[in-house]
Amino acid sequence: MLGLLFVTASNLFAVFPAQSIRKAIDLVKNNINLYQHTSAGLEQQAILEKVSNAIVYFTILVIAFALIRGIFMYLMRQTIIVMSRLIEFDLKNEIFEHYQKLNVTFYRQNSTGDLMARISEDVSRVRMYVGPAIMYSINLVVTIILVLWVMFSVNARLTWLVIIPLPILSFAIYKVNNLINRKSDAIQSQLSTLTSFVQEAFSGIRVIKSFAAEPLSEKAFREETGSYQKKQMDLAKTDAIFFPVMYFLTGLSSLITIFVGGMEVIHGNASLGNIAEFILYVNLLTWPVTSLGYTSSLIQRASASQARINEFLQTQAEINYSGSGTFTFEHEISCEQISYTYPGKIKPAIDKVSFTIEKGSTFAILGATGSGKSTLVQLLLRLIDPTEGEIKIDGVSLKNIDLIKYKANLGYIPQEVFLFSDTIGNNIAFGLSETIENLHEKIKTASDQAALTSNINGFENKFETLVGERGITLSGGQKQRVAIARAFIKQPQLLILDDCLSAVDTKTEAEILSNLKKIGNGKTLVIVSHRVSAVKEADKIIVLADGKISEQGNHQELMRKNGTYANIFKKQLKEEIV
Repeated sequence: MLGLLFVTASNLFAVFPAQSIRKAIDLVKNNINLYQHTSAGLEQQAILEKVSNAIVYFTILVIAFALIRGIFMYLMRQTIIVMSRLIEFDLKNEIFEHYQKLNVTFYRQNSTGDLMARISEDVSRVRMYVGPAIMYSINLVVTIILVLWVMFSVNARLTWLVIIPLPILSFAIYKVNNLINRKSDAIQSQLSTLTSFVQEAFSGIRVIKSFAAEPLSEKAFREETGSYQKKQMDLAKTDAIFFPVMYFLTGLSSLITIFVGGMEVIHGNASLGNIAEFILYVNLLTWPVTSLGYTSSLIQRASASQARINEFLQTQAEINYSGSGTFTFEHEISCEQISYTYPGKIKPAIDKVSFTIEKGSTFAILGATGSGKSTLVQLLLRLIDPTEGEIKIDGVSLKNIDLIKYKANLGYIPQEVFLFSDTIGNNIAFGLSETIENLHEKIKTASDQAALTSNINGFENKFETLVGERGITLSGGQKQRVAIARAFIKQPQLLILDDCLSAVDTKTEAEILSNLKKIGNGKTLVIVSHRVSAVKEADKIIVLADGKISEQGNHQELMRKNGTYANIFKKQLKEEIV
């Protein structure tokens, strides 16, 4: 509402200078005629002084109007444009917050690039609507009402003739602007492709160099940049046509004003000042009318972008974080006939699996690749919910437990480690509050327990060493040990290791497992692996095959059965000996 007030005030003070200039020109013209018909002497001197004073007066008046208009234009932008920036801020935060609530299946079905486009490019287009588009629309309506009202009150015939090219100008700009937008979208899409190509090439530079594939990579990049250049040149040609046409139609209105206005002056229907006044009015109308096509395009693009944003905002989170029950873990975690089938799949990844994890025990899940181990871990983490069956903690369904409190007492070491572009210390302390006392000592202790400290001491900056994008500066084993330290530092009640020892040697594996026993006193461990050496000390082991439990028991019991577990153990033992 303030913006509307300031737009109106700004346009009022744009109309006043034209009227002042008209009065000044007419006054000068009338006094010149009077001067020419007056004899030399004091009378002519008085006329010159009157004209000079009038010119100074009107000059100061026009400058004052311009300054006042500038102040209102500043206030107009400080209200409407700043409002749009605040809406952009709120919208981005709302989208990001909503993204984080959505479950992992959502991220499997949507690309990262698409998610990024909606939170950046689409939000920017919506901002352009709630800011510039609204501002220009208000400005258009107010300017047309004020200026046309004044113009018709001065000379209706001249007004009709002057405004004829303006709707043509607006329509032409609308059509050309749509064409420019389509070409700009194509350029933006190609730029995204180009950026993804470069990012992938630099991330995989070691693979490219290993295969001596630099020439192939350069050729592919040249093709992508060639396509980008072609689209840019195509847009440049459209721009080259657009601006001359706009200037021609704008200039045509001024020419009509001068020609028709001159004829009106000859016939005594208008004054010379009216022509100057009308030229200024035409210039005032040019930008609002020009912006009509631009604004229409902004509204169309914003509408499409808001629809894309709403599509994800209206996607409901399948997992509710705030359950009614509080988290207590005193006895056991039980899985009762749980099954899970991934969206779009027919065969379940986990099929009617039941087991119990006693508090304080070490529970192991063994299985080959594709047996369902990682899916089972995701169910225990409640990244996904079972399509059948139920997971309970001390008899309370996991769905009814506050998920934030549950995960605060849970440590997880994933198979595929993700490290942030930060220091080693901050990666270890990820998820902890910076205000925790003795944070550095806790990081050091967790590093010792993960058998990582000896490696860190080899770096110049120790725990302050930057790991690079996705931890590229560390080896696979070092990255896994950072992830292990990240889980250890939380001192969780339940610790899940999802095949996280696959990238370390058997000696380091034994050291980490030994440390687990020391720190795991009273804590519940879930070890997932395809290696028997990692699970054989567990209190209970389940063997998964095709999403089902084929065997379960401890190491001695399973060896006596001489089944799948015993065969895996014997095979891996032979491989170690060889």
